[in-house]
Amino acid sequence: MAIPKEQLDSVQQRVMDIVARYGAREDCLLQILHDVQADDNSLSEAELLQVARSMDIPLSRVYGVATFYSMYSVRPRGNYIIRICESAPCHIVGAREVIEAFERALGIQMGETTENGRFTLEYTSCLGVCGVAPAVMINDQVYGNLTPAKVEEILASLDED
Repeated sequence: MAIPKEQLDSVQQRVMDIVARYGAREDCLLQILHDVQADDNSLSEAELLQVARSMDIPLSRVYGVATFYSMYSVRPRGNYIIRICESAPCHIVGAREVIEAFERALGIQMGETTENGRFTLEYTSCLGVCGVAPAVMINDQVYGNLTPAKVEEILASLDED
């Protein structure tokens, strides 16, 4: 699929500005990808290619990093990324019921994004908040001691944003 020139120019300039902020050093690649992804919670092919060009590193290296870490996505995601902990402590205390409540409320399954592009459900490794399991992280906010009823409250509070 061809990317329109004006979109490509916009991506190119934005990525070059981000790379310039950190310097084209490979040890800054994670932060650069984080900043590039910030506009829409995903990394497009054009963005990855421009990062590789701007940093003078192989596209395969940039793509490998972008697909290795769960914080990055090369697939479009929603405005709210709901990361559900899949560690044993969360599952022991009811994560399955919480997952099912999110799936019911949003009408999607794990790994999917709502049609309106608002929410994405993803599994994640341990969030490090086992004391308040089961837990989820929505964008940068952690919610713990979850129950299916709390899922509805959380989603309602996000609708107010």
